[in-house]
Amino acid sequence: MTSSKLLRACVLATLTSVAAFSAFNTPSAIAAAPQIKAQAPGYYRVMLGDFEVTALSDGTVKLPMDKLLIGISPADFDKAMSKYHLSNPVETSVNGYLINTGTKLVLIDTGAGGLFGPTLGKLAASLKAAGYTPDQVDEIYITHMHGDHIGGLATADGAAMFPNAVVRADKRDADEWLSQANMDKAKEEDKGGYKGAMMEFKPYIAAGKFKTFDGTTELVPGVKAVAAHGHTPGHTIYAVESKGQKLMLWGDLMHVASVQFANPSITVHFDSDNKAALAERQKEYATAAKEGYLIGSAHLSFPGLGYIHKEGKGYAWIPVNYSSFP
Repeated sequence: MTSSKLLRACVLATLTSVAAFSAFNTPSAIAAAPQIKAQAPGYYRVMLGDFEVTALSDGTVKLPMDKLLIGISPADFDKAMSKYHLSNPVETSVNGYLINTGTKLVLIDTGAGGLFGPTLGKLAASLKAAGYTPDQVDEIYITHMHGDHIGGLATADGAAMFPNAVVRADKRDADEWLSQANMDKAKEEDKGGYKGAMMEFKPYIAAGKFKTFDGTTELVPGVKAVAAHGHTPGHTIYAVESKGQKLMLWGDLMHVASVQFANPSITVHFDSDNKAALAERQKEYATAAKEGYLIGSAHLSFPGLGYIHKEGKGYAWIPVNYSSFP
């Protein structure tokens, strides 16, 4: 055997021995790897005509829906929880939506920021993971001024999280939640909502970057505010349209898919006006089912995108099919 052949034989024998040793002597540390117990920053993209829409997760929060829902018996509530394999308190998503029209970057709602505890406030991280930075956002449209939709407007030290953005909301919500007089006469347990709204909008008001609109209004080409008052005095949903395709962003038109699709008459204690909120929900459900357009909603399980169709006396929810090719 030549020296080169001997060398090759020795190398082959060594590699074979190492492979055999590795196969039968796997380090126990691999099997004992620690559990991570965390999700990746949440974003999910879909195309709507020429627009790119990115759902952004702010996280989830557990809510005692058995105490918050109105118009459902304890037995029916438990039945719905069982049917959808849920438990109470119900882990509830908080979602925002970023629309890239090609000329404008528009954010619908900003999540809870630091107003609702450590399980929320992740929208900015989701935005960055999706490839954008807060300073790139041109416009922010608020569905309503509850804390889980506006809490991401300001940083912890009171600066604008989105320094180049103009923030817009219906004037009725501004008149309600940004009023010192209204806060002064509110119940003690409700004052925090007013204080939070004033704090979050303060840097934009100071910079002249907060603008109100009055009811249904086109804000930029392809994005229109649609009045849906009831959940709050100025609650607004947003219609996004491009190349004949349509997306309706519902805000808090509904909260709990497991009960409010099958029975739209069930309302929630968060509503300022239950009857008006119910009427808006019933109207939008019927239109969405009839026209078949895409829906995005703040509290549907992330990414909160899908369709509804009529089913019996209520409706059924059909989430979008996951796609790695937006």
